[in-house]
Amino acid sequence: MSREAGMDTQYQMHTFANGIRFIHKYLPFSQVSHIGYVLDIGSRDEAPHQQGLAHFWEHMAFKGTRRRRAYHILNRLEAVGGELNAYTTKEKICFYASVLNDYYLQAVDLLTDITFDSVFPEKQIEREKGVILEEIAMYKDSPEEAIQDEFDALVFGDHPLGYNILGTEESVRSFSRHDFREFIDTHLSTDRIVIASVSGLPFEKVLPKVERLIEGIAPRYQPKRRLPFSGQLYCPRQEEKHLPISQAHCALGRPAYSMHHPDRLSFFLLNNLLGGPAMSSRLNMLLRERYGYVYGIESSYTPLSDTGLWGVFFAIDAKHLSKAEKLILQEMQRLCEQPLGVRQLKQAKNQLKGQLAMAEENNLNFMLMMGKTILDYGYIDPLPKLFEEIDAITAGQLQAVAQQIFQPQSLSFLRYIPQQA
Repeated sequence: MSREAGMDTQYQMHTFANGIRFIHKYLPFSQVSHIGYVLDIGSRDEAPHQQGLAHFWEHMAFKGTRRRRAYHILNRLEAVGGELNAYTTKEKICFYASVLNDYYLQAVDLLTDITFDSVFPEKQIEREKGVILEEIAMYKDSPEEAIQDEFDALVFGDHPLGYNILGTEESVRSFSRHDFREFIDTHLSTDRIVIASVSGLPFEKVLPKVERLIEGIAPRYQPKRRLPFSGQLYCPRQEEKHLPISQAHCALGRPAYSMHHPDRLSFFLLNNLLGGPAMSSRLNMLLRERYGYVYGIESSYTPLSDTGLWGVFFAIDAKHLSKAEKLILQEMQRLCEQPLGVRQLKQAKNQLKGQLAMAEENNLNFMLMMGKTILDYGYIDPLPKLFEEIDAITAGQLQAVAQQIFQPQSLSFLRYIPQQA
C-alpha cells in the first residue's frame, strides 16, 4: 500500500497532467474554504545578488497580471468578505485565500492568475521597493525580530540559508522585471507545486473546478539547484552587539536534524519539553516562574530539507543575562544526564499530542500544513499514526538526542546589549 493510499480517508489527492498536485480535505459542516498554492521555492534558492527576490516576488504577485490590475486583485475576494495573503520562508512560497464556499472557484481563479501570470510592472516594482525597504527598517527597529534573522546568518554563515528573507537594502534597490523572470524560469517546476484545500465542498465538486483552471498551465520541469548544507560547514560563533535598546536580547543554538532525520520527532518532543509554547516548559518555569528574569522565553526547532535550526530566544535585564545563560545550559545538561521518569515522559507526550490535535482545528493553518507536507514528504500521516510514533519514543532516545544536540561547545550565541547611557 502506498503512503498516499494509506492516508486518512478525509484527504483526497489528484495529480494533474502538468505535475501539479491537488490535495483536499472535506469538512461537511464548514461554510468557509481555505485554498493555498504552495511552491517549493524559497529564499535559499537565491544567488547572492538575488537576496530578497523570492519575498519580493510574493509582493509583486499582487501588483498585476495579464488579466487584472493591482486594485482588481486586492478587491476580487475582499469584496465578498474573503481574504488573500502570501508568505515566504527559506524553502517555500505560498499564495492563499479564505472565502465562503460559494466563492471557491473565484478564489482558485485568482490564485492561479497571480501564481502563474504576474507581469511585474516596472512602475510597481519601483514603488514596492520603498514598501520593502520600510519593512526591512521595521524589523531592524524590533530587536526580538531582528535577532532571529541575524541568528540565521550567524549559524549558516555565507550559505543561502543565512540570507535574510527580506534581502538587503542594496539587493532590493537593484531588482528589475528581468530578475523576477529569470528567477521564476530557473526555479518554478510544476511537479513541485501543491494546491491544498480545506472546504465545506466535497472533493468531487471542487476537483473539476480546479482542473479547468490548472489544465491550461504548461508543464515545466526544472532540476533542484539548492546548495546543500552539511554539518561540516558549521562553526560555532559568538557575537555581541551594543544597541540603543532597553533590554538585552539573546539567541543561542545550532543546526539540528533535517525533516527526514529518524530522530526528528524525538527532538521535536524534547524541544517542546524544554522551551515550547506551554507555560509549564522547563525554561519558562525556571527563568520566569522561579527567578522572575524574563517575561517569556522560547526554544524553537525548524527542520529543513537537508538540515534544521534549533535556538533559544529571550529578552532580559542585562544584569541577569550571564546568570540566565548559565541556567539554560544547566537545564540542557540535566536533560543530557538524567533520563525522564515514566510520569514525566507520559506528560510530555500527552502535552505534545494535545497541541498537535488543537493545531489541526485551525483550518487555515491546517491547509497550509497539508500543502507543505505533501511537498516535503508526499503523504500526510493521520493524527492516530503520529500519536503512535510519539508514544513509541523512549526516555533513552530523548536522552541520546539531548546528548547530541545540547553540547555547549557546539552552540552559537548572539547577544544584543543595551548601550551605556
